[in-house]
Amino acid sequence: MSEKRKANTDSAYYLTFTVVGWIDIFTRSKYCDIVLKSLEYCRKEKGLEIFAFVIMPSHIHLIARHNEEKLNEIIRDFKSFTAKAIIRTIQEEPGESRKEWLLHMFKYFAKYKNQNKKYQFWQKTNHPTELFTNDVIDQKINYLHNNPAVAGIVSNVESYVYSSANMFCDFEVNEM
Repeated sequence: MSEKRKANTDSAYYLTFTVVGWIDIFTRSKYCDIVLKSLEYCRKEKGLEIFAFVIMPSHIHLIARHNEEKLNEIIRDFKSFTAKAIIRTIQEEPGESRKEWLLHMFKYFAKYKNQNKKYQFWQKTNHPTELFTNDVIDQKINYLHNNPAVAGIVSNVESYVYSSANMFCDFEVNEM
């Protein structure tokens, strides 16, 4: 999390990762797959507990926790890796009709940030919300899973490929 506070290790957090300029990059499966593989790596290799997620065209919602106060570090590394991998894919793979425009936009957003050398992919903030009651947890999971239907992408949330609504989810609300 780019916010300057340590995550409470007992709580899950609702996080939102937004592409700069709300650019609809996740309309292509190759970019969504980079995110899914990176989340899986963070889960298996870094101990990130992922309870729910959805990849929308311009942003990602995630409910996650790490029990060793490393959530900030994991999220930082996740965003850095996925940004570089997606930009590299845009640059190298043929068939991206928006290649020049996308790279121009990512360069434009980096122009005003000292931290970014050439491109900025993600907005800096993650809008972390600590989930400390079952009611808040239920509300965030419902919002997250219903997001594709509300946006008109699907009519049935379980049919949305890039969401935990259609997969086995290790999340039990009463365990939090």
